[in-house]
Amino acid sequence: MTGIGIGIVFVILLLLVLVLQIFTLLAVKKAPKSAAAPAAKAHVAAENPNAPLHEDEEETAAAIAAALYLFSEEAHDNESGVITIVHNDHSTWHHFQ
Repeated sequence: MTGIGIGIVFVILLLLVLVLQIFTLLAVKKAPKSAAAPAAKAHVAAENPNAPLHEDEEETAAAIAAALYLFSEEAHDNESGVITIVHNDHSTWHHFQ
């Protein structure tokens, strides 16, 4: 009985792997061929750091700067440092020692 259960699990896992591979093949075939173009632009920009940024690159840089600023502000919030402990006289847990 245990062997049947283990066999079923392995068969399902193999089917899952096959389905994921089929989806991967379909996704690769449907990918646009212009996906390599942004990588080439990034390589050219890395070679010449003094080159002016294009409009979309400026927007990306501004979004990254804003995200970093907001993250740094959120990471350093001020805590009150006050812990409130409420004692409940109606509890019977102290009798179980």
